[in-house]
Amino acid sequence: MPSIPRSASVSAVIATALAAGLLAGSSSAAAAEVRIHDIQGATRVSPLVGQQVTDVEGIVIGVRTYGSSRGFWLQDPQADTNPATSEGIFVFTGSNPTVAVGDAVKVSGTVGEFVPGGVNSGNQSLTQLSKPAVTVVSSGNALPAPVTVSARTVPSAYAPAGDPAAANSINALPLKPRSYALDYYESLEGSNVRIGTSRVVGATDPYSELWVTVKPQENPTVRGGARYGSYESQNTGRLQIQSLVPLAQQPFPKANVGDVLSGTTEGPLDFNQFGGYTITARTLGTVNDRGLERESTRPQRRGELAVATYNVENLDPSDPQEKFDALAKAVVDNLASPDIVALEEIQDNNGAKNDGTVAADQTLRKFTDAITAAGGPAYEWRTVDPENNKDGGEPGGNIRQVFLFNPERVSFTDRPGGDATAATKVVKGERGRAALTLSPGRIDPANAAWENSRKPLAGEFTFRGRTVFVIANHFGSKGGDEGLASHHQPPVRSSETRRLPQAQAVNSFVKDILKVQRSADVVVLGDINDFEFSATTKALTDGGALYPAIKSLPRAERYSYVFQGNSQVLDQILTSPSIDEFSYDSVHINAEFAAQNSDHDPQVLRFRP
Repeated sequence: MPSIPRSASVSAVIATALAAGLLAGSSSAAAAEVRIHDIQGATRVSPLVGQQVTDVEGIVIGVRTYGSSRGFWLQDPQADTNPATSEGIFVFTGSNPTVAVGDAVKVSGTVGEFVPGGVNSGNQSLTQLSKPAVTVVSSGNALPAPVTVSARTVPSAYAPAGDPAAANSINALPLKPRSYALDYYESLEGSNVRIGTSRVVGATDPYSELWVTVKPQENPTVRGGARYGSYESQNTGRLQIQSLVPLAQQPFPKANVGDVLSGTTEGPLDFNQFGGYTITARTLGTVNDRGLERESTRPQRRGELAVATYNVENLDPSDPQEKFDALAKAVVDNLASPDIVALEEIQDNNGAKNDGTVAADQTLRKFTDAITAAGGPAYEWRTVDPENNKDGGEPGGNIRQVFLFNPERVSFTDRPGGDATAATKVVKGERGRAALTLSPGRIDPANAAWENSRKPLAGEFTFRGRTVFVIANHFGSKGGDEGLASHHQPPVRSSETRRLPQAQAVNSFVKDILKVQRSADVVVLGDINDFEFSATTKALTDGGALYPAIKSLPRAERYSYVFQGNSQVLDQILTSPSIDEFSYDSVHINAEFAAQNSDHDPQVLRFRP
């Protein structure tokens, strides 16, 4: 199970809240009896934060004995009448608790607001008691009845708009659990909750957790997921599921998107760094396999050029042969051996070993040999080696984009001179048609937009006598963006400021091609790391230079990645105006499955140049 780093101390959180004017500190609570709902209060920040409380009563509803966030959940069986105040709370012990589920206890300790991931993460805080003194009064007590979380109880609106005077924070706003999903979940923080049979929308991951939705009709994909189709379609019914039972005692079930978690799943509602509100299950439902299959696209027809993009997730020669074989089989069987494949995240010949190696010929030879062994074509490749540690990604790995192409179907126009720092340009070639000065070549590598990021790779191909320009991309990652459950609403998406100038640079280059040859066939593809509705995609398509081909699919089929239970677009293929008829396929072979060869689904475009 994943541990929750306690990198933000209680004192740091208190200092931040005091500086923001959200609360006033004092050393101890009033002498009157303090109950859990008094500690939780009716906002996200406890009115008693920083204070010592004595003999807080409740029943233990869950115990966590793994990771760095060890402790137990305590719930008051005598609820108040305010739906905004939670009756549960987490007691952080730091070591294995000595209490058991069903114990009636009294706890004295310090009220804190712990921020999973640290104050700068933007995450909401978790109200807790720390440095506890615990007295067990009795054992074997009945647990407070769980609150059933369902499509009926979770509001359709995700979150209130943040307070502009508090940098769009919702921390100090009164909770409205009947109006907003985040407020509803917050009003149950630390309490005993249950869900009934629910569809899996995020497959079991390596950290033994999965995602379900309690709203089966909320933005469903054709294969059982929950589609994230706009910044306002957060999918309010999503919940993360973990287990309180140690893995050594009960392995966590393997589930794919579209499977069903049947029966009752019940336990305390937690909030963690890796997905927000999470049911930490004492009782876990049973996974029913609904038989999700990996897709295969159709072969290209006579006269069709098939172009694909595939992020192969840090592939290097030290990876097991099984990974190479599985990726190769996918290219041959699931992608039907495209004529051109743009690869992202090809690492150098010794992977993450940080010794100055930048060549990737051994990686590519091993991969292309595996494709041939799987019954595919004898692909050739073209790429430009990056400068050492200048393109981001895993230190020492030197990831880059690569073109694979089938020489039996398509030819590559080599124009030498391209290296890590040389910029390819567009010139007027034979018969006034556009041509690249360097092929393969990099687009504007000195542009500050590409600092510590992958530079676009441009190549000139010929298919049946027609020139096709292909530009392979791997834009800056979403690292640093706040999660959807941030206390800032809307969340801060800081990484967008990096991708926007990257998109503008590629758009400008495409316009250079079209300025010379209006009818040029241009394909821009890769791991764009952004949604089809994002400002990044709008910048790529500016002036009608490109069209995001994934928009040709029905909405329920538009996704290439699954993150925290949301099926979304990160990988894209965009086309110039001359490519006005095409066939597009997002080939779902990875993102929806617990067993993955990559975390991305490849994309395929077929058209007649």
